[in-house]
Amino acid sequence: MLRVIAGNHRGRRLEAPAGDAVRPTADRTREAVFNILAHAGWGPDGSSALSGATVLDAFCGSGALGLEALSRGAAACAFLDSSQEALNCVRRNLATLREEARASLIRGDALTPPAAREPASLAFLDPPYGRDLPGPALTALARQGWFAPGALIVVETAARDALPTPPFLELLDERSYRLTTIRFLRCREAPCAP
Repeated sequence: MLRVIAGNHRGRRLEAPAGDAVRPTADRTREAVFNILAHAGWGPDGSSALSGATVLDAFCGSGALGLEALSRGAAACAFLDSSQEALNCVRRNLATLREEARASLIRGDALTPPAAREPASLAFLDPPYGRDLPGPALTALARQGWFAPGALIVVETAARDALPTPPFLELLDERSYRLTTIRFLRCREAPCAP
């Protein structure tokens, strides 16, 4: 069962797209990630990175990461995925939580994304494992203006997958959860671009 962990929508169930194409982040991993974002002092003036954030959920799948961010105080979230089925699932989850007004759905590939309408102060990238997608996606999204200056970016990979930190990003922290590694990165420059 996929659910919202905390915040305004705590405990609410979420739908995931059918089949094996989408691998939602496990509840315990999501809970750990969001506790770090809330308490690490990486937000404005050392506050939570979630409060008032403009969020990008790339490779969004079910939308669980972006929906969790909205539940915990983010101002808005753009959900980006190449799968119409995934975006339809996110649309249903948004309707269930009555969060349509704070969300935008964008069908596109994170490797060749459209230009950003508004840069994100917080971004999540949870691409399919084992395909070496995070590095190229980070570069492509940065080139299209998706990351605000100083943006915080959370990247999920399989534990065995390497992620050389692109030069325009700084690695803040790295955590392993069973078969998953989570990396917390921050944009070094303004604008955040390669």
